[in-house]
Amino acid sequence: MGFHDAFFEEAKKSKYNIDPRRNIKWGTSMMLPEHVALLRDYYEEVKREPKPELTEYDYVTLSENLDIAYTSKSDTKIKRWKNGQFVYNRGIIEEVDLKHRVIQLQDPFYLLSIKIDEIVDVTIMD
Repeated sequence: MGFHDAFFEEAKKSKYNIDPRRNIKWGTSMMLPEHVALLRDYYEEVKREPKPELTEYDYVTLSENLDIAYTSKSDTKIKRWKNGQFVYNRGIIEEVDLKHRVIQLQDPFYLLSIKIDEIVDVTIMD
């Protein structure tokens, strides 16, 4: 009785009911790269959040909160929708550029440019 036969006999006696030959045969190496790519794309699509539809009232509220946060230079949390995900940024609004539709948000570490069209919610933290 060789080493491999002894190993398989011990594995069969295991309390976990593992058959090593089956695990070796049907491991993840049997998946084609095309299948892996399709599964990755599927999981990314499932994780995506639909873009929220804002009403006229929502736009007015966003505009008022942005104006208050900009004029008072207060700490602000901005929720934005980008590439199917919600992204949260927190900082002080330094500049509002209506020509390019961009807001400059000063984070403790860097200056971030945020497109106005991506913004979903604005909360003043102070």
